[in-house]
Amino acid sequence: MMAREIMHAGARCVGEDESLQVAARMMRDLGVGSLPICGRDDRLRGMLTDRDIVLHCCAEGRDPASVTAGELAAGTPHWVSADAETTEVLMMMETHQIRRVPVIDHHRLVGIISEADLARNITDDQLAHFVESVYALR
Repeated sequence: MMAREIMHAGARCVGEDESLQVAARMMRDLGVGSLPICGRDDRLRGMLTDRDIVLHCCAEGRDPASVTAGELAAGTPHWVSADAETTEVLMMMETHQIRRVPVIDHHRLVGIISEADLARNITDDQLAHFVESVYALR
């Protein structure tokens, strides 16, 4: 099975120039705890979580209305190709201990794979190994 077959299609991005306040409202309205950050060229720049907003903005006394999503995009984001096999997706998520991963096709975001998407599409043994790997203390 390929990533495109198990992903949640139609994922939304927050623009790198959008404020964290806008991102937080998007998360609330979409019922999600994270959003991909996309650049002006629609390419993935990173992932933003509700925890990032709290720890790297609010807890530091910064104003979420004046801090942009792009300011919190650090490093190279992890992602998978829409044509990646499920085993490749699992290995990448386990290796990097991530719970959701953007799916890219021709340099554009086409979906997200979350733990719930995995749980519906892999064996119980694979799921147990995933949980053990991702939630293990480093």
